[in-house]
Amino acid sequence: MNAAPADQIRLLDVQALDVRLQQLAHRRRSLPEHAEIESLTKDLTQLRDLLVAAQTEESDTAREQTKAEQDVDQVRQRAARDQQRLDSGAVTSPKDLENLQREITSLAKRQGDLEDVVLEVMERRESAQERVAELTERVGAFQGKIDDATGRREASFEEIDGEVASVTKEREVIAASVPADLLKLYDKLREQQGGIGAARLYQRTCQGCRQELSITDINDIRKATPDTVVRCENCRRILVRTGESGL
Repeated sequence: MNAAPADQIRLLDVQALDVRLQQLAHRRRSLPEHAEIESLTKDLTQLRDLLVAAQTEESDTAREQTKAEQDVDQVRQRAARDQQRLDSGAVTSPKDLENLQREITSLAKRQGDLEDVVLEVMERRESAQERVAELTERVGAFQGKIDDATGRREASFEEIDGEVASVTKEREVIAASVPADLLKLYDKLREQQGGIGAARLYQRTCQGCRQELSITDINDIRKATPDTVVRCENCRRILVRTGESGL
């Protein structure tokens, strides 16, 4: 394949821009905010699970408290009715009076026991409510950190994507001036060779694979006409000759 020396030089410009695009893509993938957001999100998920558990406990104790208070009210109402019967004088039989007084005493003890239950449940509910409040605050704090990191990441994305657009446009302009067959070969080699399709020959060394060419290879390149597209015998990339090639 033949191409004017100037076209081959422009190929190096295209390669430099492609390298820059690779660097920008790597930078975009490697932003520290990615790991920061991932770590914070993992912690936030765990906190939200704890919050749900605390909210469930608070809800359960709320129902338990309501049930215990209803039990107290039922016993209190029954005791009030018995006391009313006792005070009304409607019960005259000594045996019935004794039974009624015994029941009132029993209900008073039962009421006291149930009120203790209510207090115990209230304490557990208060503890659950405090836990819910604490976790809610922590969830909000972690979400704030994630929002901050996401904002910083989006700002970096905007900066990087802006430069990518600029470099891509410049690449399109320069690539349009490179012969189509040379550019096609370059793109094929770039895909095969880890993003480097053309390299400068500097002081008899291929800047693509960093291998010094043999004397035989150097002599062959010396014999080639300036418009001959030469290839590195080691990595097969396009070798672009300049005044610093050491020929």
